[in-house]
Amino acid sequence: MITSLLIANRGEIACRIIRTARSMGIRTVAVYSDADAKALHVRQADEAVHIGASPARESYLVGEKIIAAAKATGAEAIHPGYGFLSENAGFAQAVIDAGLVWVGPRPASITAMGLKDAAKALMAGAGVPTTPGYLGEDQSPDRLQAEADAIGYPVLIKAVAGGGGKGMRKVEAAGDFADMLLSCKREAASSFGDDRVLIEKYITRPRHIEVQIFGDTHGNIVHLFERDCSLQRRHQKVIEEAPAPGMDEATREAICAAAVQAGRAVDYVGAGTIEFIADASEGLRPDRIWFMEMNTRLQVEHPVTEEITGVDLVEWQLRVASGEPLPKRQEDLSINGWAIEARLYAENPATGFLPSTGPLSFLKLPHERVRVEAGIAMGDEVTPFYDPMIAKIVVRASDRNAAMAALSSALDGVAVYPVRTNAAFLHRLVNDPRVLAGDLDTGLIAAAGDRLAGPATPSERLLRIAADAFLEGERGASGSAKSFPERRAAESLWNSGFRLNGQPTSVFRLSVEGTDHEIDLLSRPNGPEHAVPLEDFVLVWEAGASFAIRPHRAGGVAGGVASDGAILSPMPGKVIAVEVAEGQAVAKGQKLLTLEAMKMEHSLTAPFDGVVAELKAVAGGQVSEGMMLAKVERAEG
Repeated sequence: MITSLLIANRGEIACRIIRTARSMGIRTVAVYSDADAKALHVRQADEAVHIGASPARESYLVGEKIIAAAKATGAEAIHPGYGFLSENAGFAQAVIDAGLVWVGPRPASITAMGLKDAAKALMAGAGVPTTPGYLGEDQSPDRLQAEADAIGYPVLIKAVAGGGGKGMRKVEAAGDFADMLLSCKREAASSFGDDRVLIEKYITRPRHIEVQIFGDTHGNIVHLFERDCSLQRRHQKVIEEAPAPGMDEATREAICAAAVQAGRAVDYVGAGTIEFIADASEGLRPDRIWFMEMNTRLQVEHPVTEEITGVDLVEWQLRVASGEPLPKRQEDLSINGWAIEARLYAENPATGFLPSTGPLSFLKLPHERVRVEAGIAMGDEVTPFYDPMIAKIVVRASDRNAAMAALSSALDGVAVYPVRTNAAFLHRLVNDPRVLAGDLDTGLIAAAGDRLAGPATPSERLLRIAADAFLEGERGASGSAKSFPERRAAESLWNSGFRLNGQPTSVFRLSVEGTDHEIDLLSRPNGPEHAVPLEDFVLVWEAGASFAIRPHRAGGVAGGVASDGAILSPMPGKVIAVEVAEGQAVAKGQKLLTLEAMKMEHSLTAPFDGVVAELKAVAGGQVSEGMMLAKVERAEG
């Protein structure tokens, strides 16, 4: 058995691996960049090694530094986690050549499944059903357009080396193909260093269903049943569950058998996931499910499989890498209950899910009867350098309805400040009628729009809780305010107590992000008081939404709203394309420039018809959040 392990990753997956390794008596070594010097995975590991500057390309993506760190610390093995170098066959081979144990599949298997076109061809040859599409070598725009026209729209352009929802574009009509192809190839080149693409038929009611497989070096391979990952936004998973809703035994047997067949085709060792796309227009059927791709690593959503099978997949990885056979045979594995995972991200759904960075001055995550996988703690900082995931919230219950109710309750107790999160969006999602009914497809979130992603507003109950907190703080009460054991008085912001215009009143005025509210204090708040005093405000939360509430100040405070027509950077990032020139006439919705942040492209468009009066953005330039990049003046008349 391995006795010492270096984890070539960061965040929650590094913490997850450390937990299992420690339970097995394995010494752990963390690696970290400048930005992660005080990160949670560094604090939890037995030893930690600095490997470079904050950008991943200078630290977590430099295989030579990671191997050197393993040798310097006497680590026997390297676990790559997911992302970064986890599916890099060259790195895997370099680890093996250095005399270290690679906790993952054979490099040849990674290579075989790493390119989507070659993987699909291999699977088709092995008898695994694949979706209709074009996988050819001719990458000329004319040939790709012709193939898309022949397949019929809508089609999906996918980067050959893609993953994680990047390098993927849906094209609705032939006239949109050229622009979408250019954008997709540019993102693929930036993210993967390979701009080749393939074309697939786009399924109009798609479900994303994947099967966890596991192989060992003794020729054994098993499946651990399916997961449904259909709830996605911009092709990135948001909520995953196991088993899949509406999955009958015949379809389960067919899809799991196909997954094992796919694994055998590449002589697979370790944890892997076979992803399928299902046409759900007539429910789940064995003849309407096709191979999409294989992930030759542990998946983000692996906890839901662990919860329904009782298996520790990281422990299996370490045992198999040590040469042991699989701990269980296929007949020993069964489904027990229902598990659902929600990904809590530092992002703002109301602004198109743009990342939100900064310090986590306050962080409250559920823990009672809930599994939380986190790589960050209160007081840490969400930086712009890496994926903005804060935590994974996982629940398990006897059936799907009970699991959904448990996840809704868990999300109701999430509170984060001042970083924005998607917790309120997740709470709305798990309470959506279609989701509760199991009527899922990958377009559900996009179709719902603001109903799920719109901004949250505080309820009257929350406002009363905040007002009550300020009143108790002013009076110096302690026994009647059990939720506030450490009161901080707010005399400097107190607004006339119980008097308005010199007259006694029960109305109390509060300010929430620049908006004033009046609350009648004669009505007392009921229910759990999700609130805590912080500095000169009270933080309250419900249904995943957090609000900083202050007593109203006479005169108010001006909001930081840009002047009419100013185009502000919604986040820190890099300008990768400027589409207009100063003085140019533009139409409402016309693309002005493209910003890259968190490895994703974001287009900024004209708010109305007009002229580009100012243009400060320069291609290749770095910009900060709130920086003015351009200004559009309205067209006269």
